Amino acid sequence: MPKSLDHIALVVRDPARSAQLFAQVFEDARVQLGTGEHDTLVWLGGVCLVLVCGTPPETRNGDHIAFTVDKTEFAACAERLRAAGIACLMARGDSALYFDDYDNHVFELDVAEGA
Repeated sequence: MPKSLDHIALVVRDPARSAQLFAQVFEDARVQLGTGEHDTLVWLGGVCLVLVCGTPPETRNGDHIAFTVDKTEFAACAERLRAAGIACLMARGDSALYFDDYDNHVFELDVAEGA
């Protein structure tokens, strides 16, 4: 049986640009920029996103990565996304927020119960 999630690899056109987006939206993001053939790493909520340079998906397909946040962080992230010019879609009575990165990957922020 697996013990935990180790990482999620995402193929992106420009790993540094994608990492910058995550760092702008999530104040606690830790970024390790790659050099040469090394991948760029972004840690969010205990999960490592490995940003691999390549040809990303041409379209969105419904797959997404969801992070739990409290109400305060939810509102702050929504504001940072808007400031970055990234469109967000509110759902489930404004307790979920969906956004795309630059490469058709979809992310969800979900307000924790009781938060």
